[in-house]
Amino acid sequence: MPEPLLMRYMQPLLAGRRAECFELVDQAIGHGQPAADLICSVVWPAMAQVERLYKDDRINTAVEHMACRINRTVADQLQAHLPKSERKNKRVLVECAVDQQEELGAQMVADLLQADGWDVFLMGGGVPDDEVLATVGELRPQVLLIFGTLPTSVSQTRKQIELIREVGACPTMNIVVSGGIFNRADGLWEEVGADVFAPSAREVVQIVNELQPRTPQPPRLGIVKKRRRRRRVAV
Repeated sequence: MPEPLLMRYMQPLLAGRRAECFELVDQAIGHGQPAADLICSVVWPAMAQVERLYKDDRINTAVEHMACRINRTVADQLQAHLPKSERKNKRVLVECAVDQQEELGAQMVADLLQADGWDVFLMGGGVPDDEVLATVGELRPQVLLIFGTLPTSVSQTRKQIELIREVGACPTMNIVVSGGIFNRADGLWEEVGADVFAPSAREVVQIVNELQPRTPQPPRLGIVKKRRRRRRVAV
C-alpha cells in the first residue's frame, strides 16, 4: 500500500527540499487529484504539523521558516488549479495574526472561498482596528473572517469585535473565527463575541455558505442610577 501523500510530503518539507515537495504536488495534480483536496488534505495539515512541532521545540526557527515558505509556494501553485464557481455576489473580508503560519492559513481559506464564488478581500495581519472598521463600513461584507489569533492577541480581538458591534457599521455581517488559539481553546470564540467558529479550511467554506444574515442585537442601555438627595438634618 502506497504511503499517504501527506507523509511523503512532510519528509522533504521538514528537510527544506523545495524541488521534491513541488514535484510531489505536481504529480498529484497530474494524476487528477483536485487542487482543493490537496490544499485541505496536504498543505493545511502540513502547516498545522509544522506549527505544532515548532511550538513543542521539536524543530528550530530555520526549519519552520523554510517549511512555511515551501507551503506558501505550493499553495500559490495550487490556487491556479482551483476550479472557478459562479459568483455568489457575496463578500468576505479576511484578516489574520501577524505571523507566517497564520498568513498562510488565511491565504488558503481566501483562495478556497474565491474559487467557491465569493468576492474575497484579504487584508492579512497588522491592520489597525480603526482601519478594519472603516473597511467593514466601506465593503459591507456578509462575513468578516478572523483567522489565527495568537494567545497574546485574544483581548485585542475581543475589543475589535466589540468596536465593530458598537459602531454598527455592518450589523448583519457575521464574524467567523478559525485557526490559532481558537482551535485549541474550547469556547473561546464565544467569549470574544464571534458568531461562528470553524476549525478547518473546508469547514470555513461550508459554514459561511450556510450562514444567514446576522440579526442585529439591540444596543445595551446603561443603567441610570438616580442620585439620592441628601436629607437635611435639623440642628
